[in-house]
Amino acid sequence: MKEGTIKFAENKGIFVIKMEGDVRLTLALSFDAFIDDMLNAKDFNSVIFDLSKAEAIDSTTLGLMAKISLKSHPLTNEYPLVITNSKTITRVLVSMGFADIFRLVKQADFDARDFSELREKDGSEQAIRETVLDAHKTLMAMNDANANTFRELLHSLDHS
Repeated sequence: MKEGTIKFAENKGIFVIKMEGDVRLTLALSFDAFIDDMLNAKDFNSVIFDLSKAEAIDSTTLGLMAKISLKSHPLTNEYPLVITNSKTITRVLVSMGFADIFRLVKQADFDARDFSELREKDGSEQAIRETVLDAHKTLMAMNDANANTFRELLHSLDHS
């Protein structure tokens, strides 16, 4: 699998987040900081996730995606669009309840050319643990199945 990247572009308050390859925890701190900046942008309008080149996405990244949806919905009164043409990734998203807080589509037209890549951000072990905990708490709050799936992980992280 190709190492994961998260790229982003913005045009008139519409943020496009493009994930490629195997997106893992290593980008969690950078992605979390980006989320805060994006949601606080004065012209923030909507979010599109392009997962068409993603091979895998870990649960921390999924939790951060859920955070975006749950925090942006009150601002925009719409849920973010997720472009996913992978049956495996779509199945994971649906099984975790993402169809309730995202608009899942197989393709979409959007005009985003100039992408910047998020770089891995250095952080303390404590900062990483807090980001992972928060992401999984978000997933757990979405539904009972997620709560059951991540309960032990959250317990072990919370007590380490």
